[in-house]
Amino acid sequence: MTTGTQASVISNHWLTAAPGLRAQFLSAQPFPLLVLDDFLDPAFAAALEEEFPAIEAMPKSRDYLFGNKHELSSLEKTGPASASYHSAMTSEVFRRFLHQATGFAVFVDPAFHGGGFHQGADGSFLDMHVDFNVHPSHATWLRTLNILLYLNREWDVPYGGELLLTATPDGTPLEIAPRFNRAVVMLTDDHTFHGYRRMTLPPGVTRKSVAAYAYREVGTSEVRPRTTGWVPRNAGLSKRLLARNYNTVVTLKNRLLGSGTAKNR
Repeated sequence: MTTGTQASVISNHWLTAAPGLRAQFLSAQPFPLLVLDDFLDPAFAAALEEEFPAIEAMPKSRDYLFGNKHELSSLEKTGPASASYHSAMTSEVFRRFLHQATGFAVFVDPAFHGGGFHQGADGSFLDMHVDFNVHPSHATWLRTLNILLYLNREWDVPYGGELLLTATPDGTPLEIAPRFNRAVVMLTDDHTFHGYRRMTLPPGVTRKSVAAYAYREVGTSEVRPRTTGWVPRNAGLSKRLLARNYNTVVTLKNRLLGSGTAKNR
């Protein structure tokens, strides 16, 4: 299989369908999003799955009390399929697709800050949250879209792990199963709460995804930067208090230690 061209990575069906997706994106509930099954060329999806790192080779994410998963952002260094996926996500072809499908003139962060390979084993969870808004290394980059690709074959319903989406902290969430070769393109702003419940997985089974984040250019005074906003459900008092004051805590930490460790969820 040739992995060096965009046509051999993203399904041509979706690339050509982009203009017709905008109305669907804008009218989706609970907020603008698209669910794109068979997003990648089938042979390429299998090649990318083969290169997915072992969970032991991936660093633990810095979600602290609010999550339990592993992340590795260095897609382009993992293998030829992973490098081709990185190239596809950052290509002009995909940039045009996102613009046509969503109406936003955006570009994917080539460093995949906070993105890349994500993986969770038995007991993995991610509390409901909204994402940080301004890229920590680029003051004029406003995060606008998340592109989440799932690579889980034969995912059984009892496993859980559905992507949960709601426009309010206490709303009833839309649930999207993390099926193999399914992509979710979703708006990210102050009201796009998402996460997944604690999973029960048998040995050897993990929840695998690849995350990319798209930004648009804004003026430095247009948006007030904030970090991830956590709204954990069914949490104890200490966890709720930390979530409520998380932005203040992170701001103080970054002033003292710098923002190089700031992460996405």
